Amino acid sequence: FYEDKSFWGHCYECSSDHLDLRSYVIQCNSIQVEKGSWMIYDNPNYSGQQYFLKRGDYPDFQKWFSFCDSVRSCHVILQNRVSHKIQLYEKEELQDQVLELTDDCPSVPGYIHLPEICSLNVLGGSWILYEMPNFRGRQYLLKPWEYRRSPDWVAVNAKILSLERLAD
Repeated sequence: FYEDKSFWGHCYECSSDHLDLRSYVIQCNSIQVEKGSWMIYDNPNYSGQQYFLKRGDYPDFQKWFSFCDSVRSCHVILQNRVSHKIQLYEKEELQDQVLELTDDCPSVPGYIHLPEICSLNVLGGSWILYEMPNFRGRQYLLKPWEYRRSPDWVAVNAKILSLERLAD
């Protein structure tokens, strides 16, 4: 984590989960991910906006789709080589299944015409859900579980327009 853009300024190197980065990083304007995948959060205790980062360089916070330089907690995402499967439902409580996916989906409206996905069942692997097409916008990390309502995945609303598998 770098304090300034383009990997300048105070730097903090991290290799494990941190509930609260405030004593290490005051502001974060660039990040280099040298290994693995991470979920970073703009609040302590893995809360607030979440941002998925793969191996690579992020020279400013807009590159990870943030609107501010706040990184307050981080979580290493352990990935297993498993079969990915997710079921999307039109209604809460896993009612009226409309789509089952085993691969990335850059545009949910390209498959189904629903204003919202109200519940989900992740049967295999971990997934990142996005509120905008082409893997953009607010992000949500989902692990295998039955998500019976959008608040179960800590969503602001049930608008999911793309999703991708977390794979090695």
